[in-house]
Amino acid sequence: MAYAGSALKTISPSLKLAASPMLPATLSRASLAMPLKGPSQFLARSPKMVSSSVSKRQFSCKSEAGSADDSRASKVQELHVYEINERDRGSPAYLRLSQKSVNSLGDLVPFSNKVYSGDLQKRVGITAGICILIQNKPEKKGDRYEAIYSFYFGDYGHLAVQGPYLTYEDTYLAVTGGSGVFEGAYGQVKLQQLIFPFKLFYTFYLKGIKDLPEELLGKPVDPSPSVEPAPAAKACEPGHTISNFTD
Repeated sequence: MAYAGSALKTISPSLKLAASPMLPATLSRASLAMPLKGPSQFLARSPKMVSSSVSKRQFSCKSEAGSADDSRASKVQELHVYEINERDRGSPAYLRLSQKSVNSLGDLVPFSNKVYSGDLQKRVGITAGICILIQNKPEKKGDRYEAIYSFYFGDYGHLAVQGPYLTYEDTYLAVTGGSGVFEGAYGQVKLQQLIFPFKLFYTFYLKGIKDLPEELLGKPVDPSPSVEPAPAAKACEPGHTISNFTD
């Protein structure tokens, strides 16, 4: 054994260098079975770390989007308009389906009237819909209808409403949806009867939508039976209508 040790000490450097490329081929099975360490271990774990990071970012984005949606849902925007029947649209039509001499259940009233901004300075569109007579109220000299109709605002889109329409007192209807800037709208609208069936004032309480265009938000004229749209708005002169107002 001592002789073998001396022989190993006398191996020249050139032989050692020549042998070194063979080292990978002589690695033991034990060394191959050893667990990875250092950078290799980091790389093995990195997919989990990346996945965790992505999940956190996604959660953060969802949280921010949720906050924006909650804010929009809780914000109430008021919109005021006048509906005026100027007796030039053949509206309303009364379809007496009950075939009775007095207003009775089932009678239909299709209608379409002009709509002006709350400050009465701009023509914004029309209403279009139908009322179904539910009950005649002789003691109140009026009727109860179920109303289903829309307000059209030209390029801005429309709002759809449904609910009770009483000819003898103010009522609230549900806002059931909309299009354009009113897409996703919900809430309610207060209907004030000024002169039946020719003049009404509406206050919308809208949720679920982005900020309304300033053009629609002028300070409303106090509702009264004597209010009238500005002559320029009534004549649909330039600057006194919204873009492509519905007619």
